[in-house]
Amino acid sequence: MNITESIWNGFKRLDFQFEDRDCILICPDNACEGKKWLYKTEYFDAFPEMEIEMLKKGYHVAHMKNISRMCPESDTDARPRFCEFLSREFGLNKKCALVGMSCGGMQAVYFTAKYPEFVACAYIDAPVMNYLSWPFALGEGQSDASAEFIQNMGLTLSEMLSFRNHPIDQKQKLLESGVPIFLVSGDSDKTVPFCENGQLLWDYYKSQGAHIDVIVKPGCDHHPHGLEDNTPLIRFVERYY
Repeated sequence: MNITESIWNGFKRLDFQFEDRDCILICPDNACEGKKWLYKTEYFDAFPEMEIEMLKKGYHVAHMKNISRMCPESDTDARPRFCEFLSREFGLNKKCALVGMSCGGMQAVYFTAKYPEFVACAYIDAPVMNYLSWPFALGEGQSDASAEFIQNMGLTLSEMLSFRNHPIDQKQKLLESGVPIFLVSGDSDKTVPFCENGQLLWDYYKSQGAHIDVIVKPGCDHHPHGLEDNTPLIRFVERYY
């Protein structure tokens, strides 16, 4: 395996390939017990403050390039193999803590619902839960990325009107998995409106008498992701992983 070493925000960065996909592993100065790690599913360099704090606590951070941010099934099915690869080659824990922002949140939902044995907990931030809301912008959303979706997923708008495999359709499997979820969203999100996405998941958990950690940021649009003080997110990961 060819590995390129560099520095990322003061930490050692390893770049390599797995199944012809570009991958990144950021290494802490001193690994925590159990060699735990965060799996950032998409937008690796975006809003990295929480990951940097976890690196300081000894967690690794990893990313594997996706075929498409729209989450084709082949991307979901590659994730457990990536977890096993990191465990085999770098000695990391087979389970990860997911960090999923926007499309990455959607990817985290599909992965957790299908392969919960690889997920200790999941932090999802302004997650896409309803394809009709985004990328098709048929509700309150103002961002139309439907052409990208149609090109990458091979589904037309007409087909999407009867589609029954949205991220929100994974809600029962997600709940039954028992994987703890922390949902963060802005209440003024114009790209992935909270009322059409994250709110649906929160409402379902409440209807089932189940717990989900939620922070709704007043007046916040789709960006910035994360919190001004990421302590609640850090404590969440440490509590469940």
